[in-house]
Amino acid sequence: MELSQALREMEEKVEEILAEIQTLRRHVHQLEEQNEYLRARLYAEKIQGEGFENLVRLYDEGYHVCPVHFARARKEDCLFCMSFLSKENKEHGEV
Repeated sequence: MELSQALREMEEKVEEILAEIQTLRRHVHQLEEQNEYLRARLYAEKIQGEGFENLVRLYDEGYHVCPVHFARARKEDCLFCMSFLSKENKEHGEV
């Protein structure tokens, strides 16, 4: 009798766990959809804003911002970085 009672209790716990897993799956799915939406929105906007300003600041602090050497320390001006910053600046409507 005790064994069948323990088995029922375990089955109830498993059902509770499965229900919680379903709830978590729905929540994860909603978060993934929201994340995808926000990424698409950020990518679509592609605004110069802070991102470009941060690149300029990094370059001024002595780091490469060009794709070839990104975030490496630099000791002198880099034509690749300067060209990259100039190109980004023109793409965003500034000269």
